[in-house]
Amino acid sequence: MGIWRGPDGVVVEAIVLGDRPVLRVSHRVGGRAYLQGYCSSVDELGRHGVDLAQLVEETPDPAA
Repeated sequence: MGIWRGPDGVVVEAIVLGDRPVLRVSHRVGGRAYLQGYCSSVDELGRHGVDLAQLVEETPDPAA
């Protein structure tokens, strides 16, 4: 699944919750992650204050 990071510690992760694919929105502050909510579509990310233009996809480490 994919992970995208935004400014001010915003993290968006594509996960499977139960049997449904969802986007988990969290905010990292001081080394801790605080859940903001789950979205069933990209359109819903705006409700959590996520600007798609500011997200950067995290690429996997090829050495891992």
